[in-house]
Amino acid sequence: MTLSEEQKKDIQNQRNNVNQTRRAISIGMEDNLYSINKILDHGFIRVVDYMGNDTSIVQAARVSYGEGTKKSRDDKSLIFYLMRHWHSTPFEMCEVKFHVKLPVFVARQWIRHRTANVNEYSARYSILDKEFYIPKFESLASQSSSNNQGRGEILDEEEASRVIEILKNDSLRNYENYEEMLSQDDKKGLARELARMNLPTNIYTQWYWKTDLHNLFNFIRLRKDKHAQFEIRVYAEVLSKLVKSWVPFAYEAFEQYQLNSSQLSANGLSCIKRIIGGENVSQETSGMGKREWSEFCQIIGKDN
Repeated sequence: MTLSEEQKKDIQNQRNNVNQTRRAISIGMEDNLYSINKILDHGFIRVVDYMGNDTSIVQAARVSYGEGTKKSRDDKSLIFYLMRHWHSTPFEMCEVKFHVKLPVFVARQWIRHRTANVNEYSARYSILDKEFYIPKFESLASQSSSNNQGRGEILDEEEASRVIEILKNDSLRNYENYEEMLSQDDKKGLARELARMNLPTNIYTQWYWKTDLHNLFNFIRLRKDKHAQFEIRVYAEVLSKLVKSWVPFAYEAFEQYQLNSSQLSANGLSCIKRIIGGENVSQETSGMGKREWSEFCQIIGKDN
């Protein structure tokens, strides 16, 4: 799965091959086509293809014939309106296809976003490369005491070194056993589809992942969040930069109304109005549970 020199040459040839087209293009995305964005130690994302741009969103919303029916500032205002009021269908008119290389355990998180088309490298037909994700020292942390899904304090240097050695040794040993089990001829050895069961989840896989802009925004919103696991968050950060270059108006609206905004419950909105009216609101009088109240206080900058 490692990019060979021949594959790298092919990618460069694709970038050098410029075709005239009548379809809607994005200059920012054209610059990103086929380029490799490196992530973690062996991972990457590259744009394989895309359809549409900011104008395509506006065109779908107005059901118009093409560009030029309104001024660009009107287009931007409409995109912001659509995002603000959760009118998602026009954003679904833009699609993009990525080639992603990522550790298997990250892929298992990623695949939970089911609103996409996926084709993964098959270990039934091919032999996986000997490439494993080994975290850097600063990425190793203990279990969080307050969040069952999160990390706590960074491990000290001695403990981190011990963990990394375990990861390296186990990864190499499992891969050596994988190679040893594989069929050498028709009469001995194990089939590839069975031998792969012994591989660790930090081994790298690859896939083509195609989705529309609406669902891509949802992926970024969830996976770029500070509470998301670091190993998938770094992929979301690269995706967000690519999307920003592709549909700058739509991405600006996404940042404004989803990525950097906060949602309030009916109780939360009521408390805001009461605080503005000069009332001293507490958790006991808010109608919220302890955790929601704590999150509410963080949003408005109020002491808990």
